[in-house]
Amino acid sequence: MIRTYEAFLIYICQEETNAVMADQGEMKSPEDLSPEIQDWSKHQVREWALNLDNVDDRVAEILFQQDVNGPSLLLFDTTDLNQMGVNFGPAKLIIHARDELVKLKKEEPTSSSNQPGKPCKPYPFCRYHDTYRYMESGILDITESGASDLIEPCHEYKAFINTTDETKMSKFTAEVIRFAAACMNSRTNGTIHFGIGDQPHFTHGQVLGVVADDREAYANELKSAIDGYFEHKHKQTAQMCIKPPRFVGVLNKNMTSSDKCVIEVDIVPDSAVCEENIFHTFSMNTKKAKKKTKGKETVIKLSKQFFVRDGGSSRDLLAQTTFAKHMEEFNQFVDNMAQRSQLRKQAEEKHLSVIKSSTQGSRLSMMITGGSLSLDKSHFEQYVIVTNKSHSIQFESLGFLVELNPTAVLDFDPESAKHGLQNRFEQQSTVSVHLPAQYKITEAVEDIANKLKLTRNTSWVFCNGGIEGEFPSDIEQWLMDKGASVRDVISFLCRKDVLPNKRFLVIFLLLSTVSEKMDPLVETFSTFYQELRGPEQILCICDNEKAFTSWRDLIEARCGFNISGRCIYELSFAEVNGTVLSLLSKNRRSSRFLPCGGGSKVLLEKKVERSLNTLEVLCVNQCEGGNEDRIVIEENFYKGGKVSWWNFYFSEQPGSTPFIKRDMFDFIMNTVIPDLRSLRKACVLFNLMHVPGCGGTTLAMHTLWALRERFRCAVLRDSNADFAEVADQVVKLLMYDHEEKLPRVPVLLMIDDFDDKEKVFDLQQLIEKECVKKNIQSKSAQVILLNCMRSESTGQTEKTEDTVFIGNELSEKEQKLFEETLVEIKKKHKNVETFYGFMIMKKNFKPEYIEGVVRNTLKSFNMNQKNAQLLAVLVLLSVYCKDASLSVSLCEEFLGLQPKPFCGTIKVEEGFGKFSTLIASCLVEGKVVFKAVKMIHISIARQCLQELTATHNVNRADITDLLLTTNKLFESTQGKDKLLQDVHHILVKRHYSAEEESQFSPLIQDIASETPGLEEMVLKNASKRFEKDAVVSQLLARYYYLKKRDFSEAKDWAGRARDLSKDSSYFADTSAQVIKHELKNAIANCKEQPITPEKLSMFLKMAQSAIEAFKETQNLAKKESIQRLQNKTDNCPFNTSGCLGEIQAGVLVIEVLEKTAIFSSDNVRHDIMSQVLSGDINLQHVETSDPRHHKLRQYYFILRQFEDVLYNLKYRMKVNFDLLDKFYVNLGSRFGMKDSREQIAQNELIRCFKIYANLFCKTDSAALLKNKTMQFMLKLHQARQYLEMQKADTYSGILNYLSNDSPPEKMEKIARQYDFVCLPDHKPTIKERINFLYFNVVLSRIKLESTHIQPYQKLIDVLCEVLREPIPLSDNLPLHFIAVVLLWPQQNSRECRSLGKFISQVRTSYHTEMKEVCNGKRPIIHFFLGKKQGYDRLVHFGEIKRCITAGQEQFSSMWANGKIWKEKKVEELLCRVTGEVKFGSILADTCVPGLKVEVTPVFRGQLVGHAEGSKVSFFTGFSMKGPVALDIN
Repeated sequence: MIRTYEAFLIYICQEETNAVMADQGEMKSPEDLSPEIQDWSKHQVREWALNLDNVDDRVAEILFQQDVNGPSLLLFDTTDLNQMGVNFGPAKLIIHARDELVKLKKEEPTSSSNQPGKPCKPYPFCRYHDTYRYMESGILDITESGASDLIEPCHEYKAFINTTDETKMSKFTAEVIRFAAACMNSRTNGTIHFGIGDQPHFTHGQVLGVVADDREAYANELKSAIDGYFEHKHKQTAQMCIKPPRFVGVLNKNMTSSDKCVIEVDIVPDSAVCEENIFHTFSMNTKKAKKKTKGKETVIKLSKQFFVRDGGSSRDLLAQTTFAKHMEEFNQFVDNMAQRSQLRKQAEEKHLSVIKSSTQGSRLSMMITGGSLSLDKSHFEQYVIVTNKSHSIQFESLGFLVELNPTAVLDFDPESAKHGLQNRFEQQSTVSVHLPAQYKITEAVEDIANKLKLTRNTSWVFCNGGIEGEFPSDIEQWLMDKGASVRDVISFLCRKDVLPNKRFLVIFLLLSTVSEKMDPLVETFSTFYQELRGPEQILCICDNEKAFTSWRDLIEARCGFNISGRCIYELSFAEVNGTVLSLLSKNRRSSRFLPCGGGSKVLLEKKVERSLNTLEVLCVNQCEGGNEDRIVIEENFYKGGKVSWWNFYFSEQPGSTPFIKRDMFDFIMNTVIPDLRSLRKACVLFNLMHVPGCGGTTLAMHTLWALRERFRCAVLRDSNADFAEVADQVVKLLMYDHEEKLPRVPVLLMIDDFDDKEKVFDLQQLIEKECVKKNIQSKSAQVILLNCMRSESTGQTEKTEDTVFIGNELSEKEQKLFEETLVEIKKKHKNVETFYGFMIMKKNFKPEYIEGVVRNTLKSFNMNQKNAQLLAVLVLLSVYCKDASLSVSLCEEFLGLQPKPFCGTIKVEEGFGKFSTLIASCLVEGKVVFKAVKMIHISIARQCLQELTATHNVNRADITDLLLTTNKLFESTQGKDKLLQDVHHILVKRHYSAEEESQFSPLIQDIASETPGLEEMVLKNASKRFEKDAVVSQLLARYYYLKKRDFSEAKDWAGRARDLSKDSSYFADTSAQVIKHELKNAIANCKEQPITPEKLSMFLKMAQSAIEAFKETQNLAKKESIQRLQNKTDNCPFNTSGCLGEIQAGVLVIEVLEKTAIFSSDNVRHDIMSQVLSGDINLQHVETSDPRHHKLRQYYFILRQFEDVLYNLKYRMKVNFDLLDKFYVNLGSRFGMKDSREQIAQNELIRCFKIYANLFCKTDSAALLKNKTMQFMLKLHQARQYLEMQKADTYSGILNYLSNDSPPEKMEKIARQYDFVCLPDHKPTIKERINFLYFNVVLSRIKLESTHIQPYQKLIDVLCEVLREPIPLSDNLPLHFIAVVLLWPQQNSRECRSLGKFISQVRTSYHTEMKEVCNGKRPIIHFFLGKKQGYDRLVHFGEIKRCITAGQEQFSSMWANGKIWKEKKVEELLCRVTGEVKFGSILADTCVPGLKVEVTPVFRGQLVGHAEGSKVSFFTGFSMKGPVALDIN
């Protein structure tokens, strides 16, 4: 480190001297010294002397003072220097250094390497994986320049050759920093090149190259230097703008590799990163001062610099110059920075990448096969390859060359045999290596061909040396040295007696860019063009447009022909490789290919496919070359087995019956998919809802099969997989083999039989996040989720934009197709009458047909037989659990069959005997993959269960008991986990709806209904089978307290559940629910009126226990929610049952107290109970005031034992009411809408609040009306009570009026109460004044013409007054939300300057207040920004709803997929705002000049495709988390 620092100081000292000399206009850097000493000026002599080792700087100054220039230096000897005052030692060193330099110049060869070469292009900007390399002495055709269009990079060249090891790194970092700061201030992209020469010693832009042994050191040093040079506040920005060094290889002129490279650093000053900042850098001034004593003192001080691009150099605007007003230019530059930043933004928007549709994959297939589209039947019998310098990273993508088995390869890479293409090819195929001279016709053509083994091996012709001691030639010399012999090769190959006339193709494979007209490949093309009399037998392939453009222009100049029509250049070599390989039938059988768009394909490597282990990838060539038994596969499908890809494949073979297209197939293909593709979201969703057994999964798979060449299709293997892993693999599939390119082909992912749409939304959200993380930029959907989900309803209730429904009734067209297909099936298959899966649909799901099939098949059913028992178990599982199955190994063991390795499934079917026609084989994919059997159709399974009960006296309880108690069913290791999972599901999974919540699973309810009492036996057996399962213990607890009213047993089971899962709020809630229900039951059974003191004591003890238990549930729920929030993958919402349970316990306490003699139902007693439970008066006071206190002493004694519960009852109930209101009103589903599934809990909340309000929100007593003061106080108290009764005393309650359709008259009455409460004399609280603001806004949205609404400006004034006062923490969120809504800039608004601060405070307050409850939810958008002014510009959710005539489901669908924003009425209603993308958010423009506010996108995926700083437009919404952007364009 010390040495590095010293080198840094040396370089800084040099820089300071240089800076002074630069000001004098005569300075040259050390590397810029003229090669001839006689041309040196006195300044250059001094510069040379300063760089000499062991020579003091004073000597250099003496030479300078004596006007020593180059010619005089050549004449000097030691004596001359002594006479000038130079000591003998330094004099000898100077003369020696001069003589060595002269000697070096004389010995320096005048080789061609110092001569400038041909023009070449710079390495692609901001790329790192291209194979491009420079040629030694080539000339970059871009001059050193300043800013042009700000996106096209400016360039600066540094020869970087006259540097010592000590100063090399400091020189590199200082030059990069200077250049980078200049580019950042000028807002232009740029590249600085080290190893590129400049005048006067080299041609401008000449490639020299440098040796960089430790490349990592350059990156590390640059990173450190950025931190050292830039201001602290701009370090991160600089690190983002200055890209890591790139090391571009330099080839020798003869195309061999060298140890040199060009070091390049790209600068990208993105507008979003740089904003309107200016960037100073700091360097060290080093001054030497003589002291009285001998020696020197070095004084170091930091100096500030400000670099800008000025033509081809970087200039410091803060440098002292002779210009009198040197700061004037700096100030002017800084003043124009805002305008310059804006120009940069506009330039970025113009250059946004657009994905072009391409047909080059199809064109490649046509051209390389001569139109046959198959290499097996190609028009071309043989291929000749012409290629140039390769790069090792290309080899993996050139496997197709081996498959083409070329007759000859003309290779212009002299290092091909050493570490190039020939070396790679020879490892996979047999080649004969030749020099061009061997093709010269010196004997019979046939004999030459035989010697060359032309038809047996690939003839690899080294056209530029590299073998047998033949040296490569420079480009300029190649034509003279080797051109004639290569022409002989071409002439020989083009003879009709060598290769078949018109039946061979010449492929020019441009692995390196051809940029010079003298390039051997240009001459080679010209010769082939002449020999073949045109381009029809020539195909050119390169992997980028720049290489193509250069090649096209060179060929047009040489041959006068535009080669574009015979070129492939839009595909990567990986895509070329995949496309060509897929044209061979043997590869289609052995390899798998993915589509890349435009007919191109890419090889899916086995290793990659295995890494995508959560997905079953459907390839373009799926099933090709397989030898599966067609009869077996088709019969299994027709019987009722799940469709496989083979069924679709077989249906497309010649002579086959086409697969039946359901009516919805064309609608999905032609309407739904294109619509989804156009949506501006990274991941979009499409639901295919179907009645079980009606072909929904088959239709979904048919859709994937039909789209496999246009989408990268896959099926999710396991619905229980880790969704974060699934999202990662989906995006990997999307980006596979695209590298630095944008994906052209989206992913179509089928997810089958999820039991909850929320899980689908979870997966969708994680995929969107992964797309954002990978910065996948596109303006259309990149992943389409096809959610194939069962519907419990047999008919579609409401059609939606993103949902297709498949019911259990065929159309006439579909019935006709089934009848026609049946005729064809009968021709090929026997036992067609047992193809029940097909026949059920053909018979249009007629119940009579299903009943007949089941009755006949089960005629001999005997529950004592093993096969009957196994069928009964499978039937039960199939009815109550979707996708239920039993593993083959389980069936074999249970039936006592000996498994046969190759026909085990058939043997199992035989084991089922007569029942075998009701089952089908299948493959189960989960954590493990195994063969299994399942019922052929859900309707068959249901009818079987009905038949077993009605005819064979086998009920559900019997079968369930058999299933739970038969150990042999759970002994098989294969499929055991799946069976346990299915059994668990049928026991515990309840059905939920917005109307009601079922108490138990459908199976338990059906058993209780069919055989009352036996459900208890079943549940106890379940607890033995699932001994360590907390959910099953919880199920028993619920059964005992809900059904049996056995609370002691219920407590025991609840305790077991808690012991098994101590930290779960759900099991804690069960314990609390047991106590609550016990209390509720005891109260209901108590017939005494009033209740006895003993009963009162018992009830209050139970209530106290319940309240404590519910509080514990709340605490655990909050902990769970925060943990989920931190995990970011668990979207399970906050468990509200503890809050609601405590409220319900409070209601029961009120009910108990109302039954006591103390609190009778008269008005005075009612008010006293209200005050006691509010904590306003204590029981002692009530007792002393009660004339009956002696008689009721025992009651008072008991009540005082529960004072803590009683005095806090109202407070705790109010806290929970407010929390739940805040939760339900402000947080909604994942799409920012209210969640309809919470309706049951909200209905119960309304019931409880009525009881609460009836007690605490009324003052019935007239005892307070003794004087006017008391009357006034009572009136104010009653006003506040009325507001609380109407739930208008909280901001959440007020906002809820936007959606609960309250009559305007009621709203106006509330408004009058607020006017009264908020009179200054009444000293309203901060909370009441905030609520006053809310109510005026809400009333204006319901009845704008109301006379009770305050003028808008007056409301703003009230808001500003409140904002100036100290605000309690609890009021921060509502205050700053309404401030953001009301102060959003509009014309003539003056109070909006602090809006950014309020938005920040809203977000902070939201996190503080809602973090415990917000997981899995999204803030509801209460208002949208409209086009009008004042109150009218606030559009509430209901107004958006009224614009759409569709029902709730359709509205939700349109909201989720964004189509709602395209509705004309909505567009007319809302104001479209513009802004710019910045760090994942948007800076919104406002009508106030210079004021921008940050807005968060609702769907971050909508920012995918928008570069940092790009302009966007959007609708603005206001949620409790701050302003949000919707429909970003």
